[in-house]
Amino acid sequence: MGSVGKQGIDKAFAMLRTLPRVCLGNIRNCIGAEKRVRRGRGQHGGNKHGAGNKGSGQRQNYMRLGYETGNNPFYLRFSWEPYFKEHYLRRQYPPLSLLKLQKMIDTDRLDISQPIDLSVLCNTGLYVNDPESKQFGVQLTDEGADIFKAKVNIEVQWAPEPVIAAIERNGGVITTAFYDKDCLFAVVNPKRAYEKREAIPRRQLPPEDAIEYYTSAASRGYLADPEKISWERLVLAQKYGYKLPVLEEDPDYEMLMQRKDPRQIFLGLEPGWVVNLRDKCILKPTDEQLKQFYKT
Repeated sequence: MGSVGKQGIDKAFAMLRTLPRVCLGNIRNCIGAEKRVRRGRGQHGGNKHGAGNKGSGQRQNYMRLGYETGNNPFYLRFSWEPYFKEHYLRRQYPPLSLLKLQKMIDTDRLDISQPIDLSVLCNTGLYVNDPESKQFGVQLTDEGADIFKAKVNIEVQWAPEPVIAAIERNGGVITTAFYDKDCLFAVVNPKRAYEKREAIPRRQLPPEDAIEYYTSAASRGYLADPEKISWERLVLAQKYGYKLPVLEEDPDYEMLMQRKDPRQIFLGLEPGWVVNLRDKCILKPTDEQLKQFYKT
């Protein structure tokens, strides 16, 4: 290769160093290859689907929810996570703090002269429980335990030790009780259950994984021995350093001692009774087999 050819190569490389990279933005067709299309002004002259044109949003196709990743939904594109196994079977207990409970009492949403249970809390309109979402009742939390001053007879589904101490310190009584799913629909909305004109259901016993909790006197289970509960009340008072009020000397002793039967879901109404809202009466079973079935 001569010196002239070498000079040409060096000149070409020097030009490439200064020129921009070749891309779709800086190339063009050959002269005469592009033919401009003249669009007419007829009936459909401007009815195209370009950006900013009329009708582009009306004719656009959107992905279905969950199919943004392609033809398969997103939950099939990712691997199985074992810690999520049987999540749809786990019971949930929406929380209710002692602070909010005290606020309900102070605003006359709750009558502390009567026992408080899940039906009373849902009727206030300030607490929502949905059995369809695997919600099985109230979980009373200890937020506001230092300012809680009400003396109540309350029934919840789950309560930690500080909550039990806060209620019993004021002379109250707390009970943890279980409701099966069929009874929960009636307890959450009694009016809707009465309008069906069906018998009040009989509460079932807790499942195997909840038997230990609801038979424990330390958790104030509704299936626990009352004598053991009295002993645990004294133990908890000594642990938290407060003087345990004597229930027998309390003027509200009858109200504090009102408790439901383990098969009962409404205080004062027995399983098997039918509440007739139209005639404002209660129908009780007369058949012996029904009496034996609903016997509490």
